[in-house]
Amino acid sequence: MSTDLFRPLTFDYPSPYPFLICAGPCSAETEEQTYETARLLRARGIRLFRASLWKPRTRPGSFEGVGAEGLAWLRRIEQELGMQAMTEVASVAHVEACLQAGIHTLWVGARTTASPFAVSELAEALSGTDVTLLVKNPLNPDLDLWEGALLRFHAAGITHIGAVHRGFSTYGKGQYRNAPLWQIPIELRRRHPEITIFSDPSHIAGRRELVPIVCQASLEMNFSGLMIETHPTPSEAWSDAAQQLTPDSLIALLDTLLIHPTRSTADSEELSQLRQSIDHIDRQLLHLLSERMKLARSIGEIKAKDHLPIVQPERYRTLLQERLRSGRELGLEESFLHELFSSIHEASVHVQHISPEDDR
Repeated sequence: MSTDLFRPLTFDYPSPYPFLICAGPCSAETEEQTYETARLLRARGIRLFRASLWKPRTRPGSFEGVGAEGLAWLRRIEQELGMQAMTEVASVAHVEACLQAGIHTLWVGARTTASPFAVSELAEALSGTDVTLLVKNPLNPDLDLWEGALLRFHAAGITHIGAVHRGFSTYGKGQYRNAPLWQIPIELRRRHPEITIFSDPSHIAGRRELVPIVCQASLEMNFSGLMIETHPTPSEAWSDAAQQLTPDSLIALLDTLLIHPTRSTADSEELSQLRQSIDHIDRQLLHLLSERMKLARSIGEIKAKDHLPIVQPERYRTLLQERLRSGRELGLEESFLHELFSSIHEASVHVQHISPEDDR
Protein backbone atom coordinates (compact mmCIF):
# COMPACT_ATOMS: atom_id res chain seq x y z
CA MET A 1 0.00 0.00 0.00
CA SER A 2 1.48 3.32 -1.10
CA THR A 3 0.50 6.60 0.52
CA ASP A 4 1.35 10.26 0.07
CA LEU A 5 1.58 11.02 3.78
CA PHE A 6 5.23 12.02 3.75
CA ARG A 7 6.81 14.74 1.61
CA PRO A 8 10.50 14.87 0.68
CA LEU A 9 12.40 16.82 3.32
CA THR A 10 13.99 20.13 2.52
CA PHE A 11 16.63 21.66 4.75
CA ASP A 12 17.61 25.27 5.30
CA TYR A 13 20.88 24.85 3.46
CA PRO A 14 21.71 23.14 0.14
CA SER A 15 23.98 20.10 0.00
CA PRO A 16 27.31 20.45 -1.85
CA TYR A 17 26.78 16.87 -3.10
CA PRO A 18 24.08 15.25 -5.26
CA PHE A 19 22.68 13.72 -2.08
CA LEU A 20 21.96 14.99 1.42
CA ILE A 21 24.84 14.79 3.88
CA CYS A 22 24.60 15.16 7.65
CA ALA A 23 27.81 14.83 9.67
CA GLY A 24 29.19 15.43 13.12
CA PRO A 25 30.47 13.60 16.18
CA CYS A 26 28.72 10.69 17.80
CA SER A 27 28.68 12.75 21.00
CA ALA A 28 29.24 16.40 21.81
CA GLU A 29 32.01 16.01 24.38
CA THR A 30 33.27 19.54 24.93
CA GLU A 31 32.36 22.85 23.40
CA GLU A 32 35.77 23.07 21.76
CA GLN A 33 35.54 19.59 20.19
CA THR A 34 31.98 20.17 18.99
CA TYR A 35 32.66 23.59 17.49
CA GLU A 36 35.93 22.53 15.86
CA THR A 37 34.24 19.58 14.16
CA ALA A 38 31.49 21.84 12.86
CA ARG A 39 34.00 24.46 11.66
CA LEU A 40 35.97 21.89 9.67
CA LEU A 41 32.80 20.53 8.07
CA ARG A 42 31.44 24.00 7.30
CA ALA A 43 34.69 24.90 5.54
CA ARG A 44 33.97 22.07 3.08
CA GLY A 45 30.38 23.09 2.43
CA ILE A 46 28.55 20.74 4.81
CA ARG A 47 25.78 22.63 6.58
CA LEU A 48 23.75 19.89 8.30
CA PHE A 49 25.41 19.06 11.63
CA ARG A 50 24.63 16.22 14.04
CA ALA A 51 25.79 15.66 17.63
CA SER A 52 24.23 13.61 20.44
CA LEU A 53 23.78 15.39 23.77
CA TRP A 54 22.00 12.55 25.55
CA LYS A 55 23.41 9.06 25.02
CA PRO A 56 21.27 6.01 25.87
CA ARG A 57 23.99 3.56 26.87
CA THR A 58 23.59 -0.17 27.37
CA ARG A 59 25.48 -0.32 30.66
CA PRO A 60 25.81 2.23 33.49
CA GLY A 61 29.10 3.97 33.98
CA SER A 62 29.62 4.83 30.30
CA PHE A 63 29.63 8.40 29.02
CA GLU A 64 25.96 9.34 28.74
CA GLY A 65 26.35 12.73 27.09
CA VAL A 66 26.78 16.29 28.29
CA GLY A 67 23.01 16.83 28.34
CA ALA A 68 21.28 20.19 28.10
CA GLU A 69 24.57 22.03 28.56
CA GLY A 70 25.43 21.22 24.95
CA LEU A 71 22.34 22.94 23.54
CA ALA A 72 24.11 26.30 23.77
CA TRP A 73 27.00 24.80 21.79
CA LEU A 74 24.66 23.76 19.00
CA ARG A 75 23.01 27.18 18.91
CA ARG A 76 26.44 28.82 18.68
CA ILE A 77 27.23 26.60 15.70
CA GLU A 78 23.98 27.62 14.02
CA GLN A 79 24.45 31.32 14.70
CA GLU A 80 28.19 31.68 14.03
CA LEU A 81 28.73 29.08 11.31
CA GLY A 82 25.36 29.22 9.58
CA MET A 83 24.72 25.49 9.98
CA GLN A 84 21.58 23.55 10.85
CA ALA A 85 22.24 21.50 14.00
CA MET A 86 20.35 18.45 15.16
CA THR A 87 20.43 16.16 18.16
CA GLU A 88 18.65 13.06 19.50
CA VAL A 89 15.66 13.29 21.82
CA ALA A 90 14.41 10.38 23.90
CA SER A 91 12.08 12.03 26.43
CA VAL A 92 9.62 14.87 26.78
CA ALA A 93 12.20 16.72 28.89
CA HIS A 94 14.70 16.51 25.99
CA VAL A 95 12.11 17.91 23.58
CA GLU A 96 11.24 20.80 25.88
CA ALA A 97 14.89 21.66 26.46
CA CYS A 98 15.66 21.64 22.71
CA LEU A 99 12.69 23.79 21.78
CA GLN A 100 13.43 26.27 24.55
CA ALA A 101 17.03 26.54 23.33
CA GLY A 102 15.91 27.06 19.72
CA ILE A 103 16.99 23.69 18.31
CA HIS A 104 14.29 22.55 15.88
CA THR A 105 15.95 19.68 14.01
CA LEU A 106 15.78 16.44 15.96
CA TRP A 107 16.04 12.72 15.59
CA VAL A 108 14.55 9.78 17.49
CA GLY A 109 16.95 6.93 18.21
CA ALA A 110 16.54 3.21 17.65
CA ARG A 111 15.84 2.35 21.29
CA THR A 112 13.08 4.95 21.48
CA THR A 113 11.49 3.96 18.16
CA ALA A 114 11.08 0.45 19.57
CA SER A 115 8.64 1.73 22.23
CA PRO A 116 5.22 2.90 21.01
CA PHE A 117 4.60 4.42 24.46
CA ALA A 118 7.76 6.55 24.23
CA VAL A 119 6.96 7.53 20.64
CA SER A 120 3.44 8.60 21.62
CA GLU A 121 4.78 10.78 24.44
CA LEU A 122 7.29 12.44 22.11
CA ALA A 123 4.63 12.95 19.44
CA GLU A 124 2.38 14.69 21.94
CA ALA A 125 5.25 16.91 23.12
CA LEU A 126 6.10 17.86 19.52
CA SER A 127 2.51 18.38 18.41
CA GLY A 128 1.96 21.87 17.06
CA THR A 129 5.67 22.62 16.63
CA ASP A 130 7.47 23.31 13.38
CA VAL A 131 10.29 20.81 13.76
CA THR A 132 12.18 18.65 11.30
CA LEU A 133 12.20 15.11 12.67
CA LEU A 134 14.18 12.04 11.62
CA VAL A 135 13.15 8.63 12.96
CA LYS A 136 15.72 5.84 13.13
CA ASN A 137 14.66 2.24 12.64
CA PRO A 138 14.10 0.18 15.81
CA LEU A 139 16.84 -2.11 17.04
CA ASN A 140 14.94 -5.21 15.96
CA PRO A 141 14.10 -5.81 12.29
CA ASP A 142 10.43 -4.83 12.47
CA LEU A 143 9.26 -2.69 9.57
CA ASP A 144 5.76 -2.21 10.99
CA LEU A 145 7.23 -0.85 14.24
CA TRP A 146 9.37 1.63 12.27
CA GLU A 147 6.49 2.68 10.04
CA GLY A 148 4.20 2.87 13.06
CA ALA A 149 6.49 5.40 14.74
CA LEU A 150 6.54 7.54 11.60
CA LEU A 151 2.75 7.39 11.39
CA ARG A 152 2.34 8.34 15.07
CA PHE A 153 4.42 11.48 14.55
CA HIS A 154 2.52 12.29 11.37
CA ALA A 155 -0.80 11.87 13.17
CA ALA A 156 0.40 14.40 15.76
CA GLY A 157 0.62 17.01 13.02
CA ILE A 158 4.38 16.86 12.38
CA THR A 159 4.82 17.30 8.64
CA HIS A 160 8.60 17.46 8.20
CA ILE A 161 9.44 13.81 8.85
CA GLY A 162 12.17 11.57 7.46
CA ALA A 163 13.66 8.18 8.30
CA VAL A 164 17.17 6.96 9.10
CA HIS A 165 18.30 3.42 8.35
CA ARG A 166 20.98 2.50 10.93
CA GLY A 167 20.85 -1.30 10.63
CA PHE A 168 19.44 -3.92 12.98
CA SER A 169 20.69 -5.91 15.94
CA THR A 170 20.71 -9.63 15.22
CA TYR A 171 21.84 -12.69 17.15
CA GLY A 172 25.45 -13.51 16.39
CA LYS A 173 28.21 -11.34 14.99
CA GLY A 174 28.58 -10.67 11.29
CA GLN A 175 30.66 -8.38 9.14
CA TYR A 176 28.80 -5.30 10.33
CA ARG A 177 27.95 -3.93 13.75
CA ASN A 178 24.28 -3.80 12.76
CA ALA A 179 22.98 -5.94 9.91
CA PRO A 180 21.80 -3.73 7.00
CA LEU A 181 18.84 -5.96 6.03
CA TRP A 182 18.37 -3.68 3.04
CA GLN A 183 15.00 -5.19 2.17
CA ILE A 184 13.42 -3.38 5.13
CA PRO A 185 14.21 0.23 4.14
CA ILE A 186 13.49 -0.71 0.52
CA GLU A 187 10.02 -1.87 1.56
CA LEU A 188 9.53 1.33 3.59
CA ARG A 189 10.30 3.31 0.43
CA ARG A 190 7.89 1.14 -1.56
CA ARG A 191 5.11 1.92 0.93
CA HIS A 192 6.00 5.63 1.09
CA PRO A 193 7.78 6.58 -2.16
CA GLU A 194 8.19 10.25 -1.25
CA ILE A 195 9.76 9.80 2.19
CA THR A 196 13.32 11.00 2.74
CA ILE A 197 15.49 8.13 3.99
CA PHE A 198 19.02 8.71 5.24
CA SER A 199 21.46 5.85 5.56
CA ASP A 200 23.62 5.78 8.70
CA PRO A 201 26.78 3.97 7.50
CA SER A 202 28.58 4.62 10.80
CA HIS A 203 26.16 2.55 12.88
CA ILE A 204 25.70 -0.11 10.22
CA ALA A 205 29.43 -0.60 9.71
CA GLY A 206 30.69 -0.18 13.25
CA ARG A 207 34.23 0.13 11.85
CA ARG A 208 35.51 3.11 9.91
CA GLU A 209 37.13 0.97 7.21
CA LEU A 210 33.69 -0.41 6.28
CA VAL A 211 31.93 2.96 6.15
CA PRO A 212 32.83 3.59 2.45
CA ILE A 213 31.33 0.25 1.40
CA VAL A 214 28.05 1.01 3.15
CA CYS A 215 27.98 4.55 1.76
CA GLN A 216 28.37 3.32 -1.81
CA ALA A 217 25.75 0.60 -1.37
CA SER A 218 23.32 3.13 0.12
CA LEU A 219 23.64 5.54 -2.79
CA GLU A 220 23.29 2.75 -5.32
CA MET A 221 19.98 1.88 -3.64
CA ASN A 222 18.83 5.49 -4.03
CA PHE A 223 18.87 6.55 -0.37
CA SER A 224 18.21 10.26 -0.04
CA GLY A 225 21.37 10.97 1.93
CA LEU A 226 23.99 9.88 4.43
CA MET A 227 24.38 10.54 8.17
CA ILE A 228 28.04 9.95 9.04
CA GLU A 229 29.87 10.36 12.33
CA THR A 230 33.06 12.40 12.30
CA HIS A 231 35.48 13.53 15.00
CA PRO A 232 38.74 15.54 14.89
CA THR A 233 40.56 12.70 16.72
CA PRO A 234 38.39 9.56 16.45
CA SER A 235 40.69 7.37 18.51
CA GLU A 236 40.12 9.69 21.47
CA ALA A 237 36.33 9.89 21.10
CA TRP A 238 34.31 9.23 24.25
CA SER A 239 31.81 7.04 22.39
CA ASP A 240 31.86 4.88 19.24
CA ALA A 241 35.50 5.67 18.52
CA ALA A 242 35.90 2.77 16.08
CA GLN A 243 33.31 3.99 13.58
CA GLN A 244 34.07 7.73 13.34
CA LEU A 245 36.06 9.40 10.55
CA THR A 246 38.12 12.55 10.69
CA PRO A 247 36.57 15.47 8.77
CA ASP A 248 39.32 15.21 6.15
CA SER A 249 38.69 11.47 5.72
CA LEU A 250 34.98 12.11 5.41
CA ILE A 251 35.43 14.71 2.67
CA ALA A 252 37.86 12.45 0.80
CA LEU A 253 35.28 9.66 0.99
CA LEU A 254 32.41 11.84 -0.22
CA ASP A 255 34.49 13.04 -3.16
CA THR A 256 35.14 9.46 -4.32
CA LEU A 257 31.63 8.06 -4.05
CA LEU A 258 30.24 7.04 -7.43
CA ILE A 259 26.70 8.16 -8.16
CA HIS A 260 25.29 6.03 -10.94
CA PRO A 261 22.58 7.72 -13.00
CA THR A 262 19.19 6.08 -12.82
CA ARG A 263 18.63 4.06 -15.96
CA SER A 264 16.35 1.31 -17.15
CA THR A 265 17.85 -2.16 -17.03
CA ALA A 266 14.80 -3.89 -18.46
CA ASP A 267 16.49 -4.46 -21.83
CA SER A 268 19.73 -5.89 -20.43
CA GLU A 269 20.00 -9.45 -21.75
CA GLU A 270 22.75 -10.37 -19.28
CA LEU A 271 20.77 -9.07 -16.30
CA SER A 272 17.64 -10.84 -17.48
CA GLN A 273 19.48 -14.16 -17.72
CA LEU A 274 20.96 -13.77 -14.26
CA ARG A 275 17.55 -13.00 -12.77
CA GLN A 276 16.08 -16.04 -14.48
CA SER A 277 18.83 -18.15 -12.90
CA ILE A 278 18.00 -16.70 -9.47
CA ASP A 279 14.30 -17.43 -10.01
CA HIS A 280 15.16 -21.03 -10.87
CA ILE A 281 17.33 -21.42 -7.75
CA ASP A 282 14.61 -19.88 -5.57
CA ARG A 283 12.09 -22.42 -6.87
CA GLN A 284 14.53 -25.20 -6.02
CA LEU A 285 15.02 -23.77 -2.54
CA LEU A 286 11.28 -23.69 -1.95
CA HIS A 287 10.93 -27.28 -3.11
CA LEU A 288 13.75 -28.40 -0.81
CA LEU A 289 12.27 -26.51 2.15
CA SER A 290 8.94 -28.19 1.52
CA GLU A 291 10.61 -31.60 1.53
CA ARG A 292 12.49 -30.73 4.72
CA MET A 293 9.25 -29.79 6.49
CA LYS A 294 7.66 -33.06 5.43
CA LEU A 295 10.57 -34.91 7.03
CA ALA A 296 10.29 -32.76 10.16
CA ARG A 297 6.60 -33.64 10.45
CA SER A 298 7.40 -37.36 10.14
CA ILE A 299 9.99 -36.99 12.89
CA GLY A 300 7.36 -35.26 15.03
CA GLU A 301 4.97 -38.19 14.59
CA ILE A 302 7.68 -40.64 15.72
CA LYS A 303 8.53 -38.48 18.75
CA ALA A 304 4.87 -38.26 19.71
CA LYS A 305 4.48 -42.03 19.43
CA ASP A 306 7.58 -42.70 21.55
CA HIS A 307 6.82 -39.83 24.00
CA LEU A 308 10.05 -38.01 23.13
CA PRO A 309 10.47 -34.24 23.58
CA ILE A 310 10.00 -32.18 20.44
CA VAL A 311 12.91 -29.85 21.17
CA GLN A 312 16.26 -31.52 21.76
CA PRO A 313 18.76 -28.73 22.51
CA GLU A 314 21.92 -30.80 22.09
CA ARG A 315 20.83 -31.98 18.65
CA TYR A 316 20.06 -28.38 17.64
CA ARG A 317 23.44 -27.10 18.85
CA THR A 318 25.26 -29.82 16.93
CA LEU A 319 23.20 -29.19 13.80
CA LEU A 320 23.77 -25.43 13.96
CA GLN A 321 27.53 -25.75 14.47
CA GLU A 322 27.76 -28.11 11.50
CA ARG A 323 25.70 -25.84 9.25
CA LEU A 324 27.75 -22.79 10.25
CA ARG A 325 30.98 -24.65 9.54
CA SER A 326 29.78 -25.86 6.15
CA GLY A 327 28.47 -22.41 5.26
CA ARG A 328 31.72 -20.69 6.18
CA GLU A 329 33.57 -23.08 3.87
CA LEU A 330 31.25 -21.91 1.10
CA GLY A 331 31.98 -18.27 1.84
CA LEU A 332 28.62 -17.47 3.47
CA GLU A 333 28.30 -14.95 6.31
CA GLU A 334 27.85 -16.52 9.73
CA SER A 335 25.18 -14.09 10.97
CA PHE A 336 23.09 -14.83 7.86
CA LEU A 337 23.46 -18.58 8.37
CA HIS A 338 22.58 -18.30 12.06
CA GLU A 339 19.41 -16.35 11.29
CA LEU A 340 18.48 -18.69 8.42
CA PHE A 341 18.81 -21.95 10.34
CA SER A 342 17.25 -20.49 13.48
CA SER A 343 14.16 -19.69 11.40
CA ILE A 344 14.19 -23.13 9.76
CA HIS A 345 14.50 -24.83 13.16
CA GLU A 346 11.63 -22.77 14.58
CA ALA A 347 9.42 -23.75 11.64
CA SER A 348 10.43 -27.39 12.01
CA VAL A 349 9.50 -27.37 15.71
CA HIS A 350 6.14 -25.86 14.77
CA VAL A 351 5.27 -28.56 12.24
CA GLN A 352 6.35 -31.28 14.67
CA HIS A 353 3.69 -30.03 17.09
CA ILE A 354 0.98 -30.36 14.43
CA SER A 355 -0.84 -33.68 14.58
CA PRO A 356 -2.19 -35.30 11.39
CA GLU A 357 -5.71 -34.52 12.64
CA ASP A 358 -4.93 -30.79 12.49
CA ASP A 359 -4.74 -30.99 8.70
CA ARG A 360 -8.25 -32.35 8.32
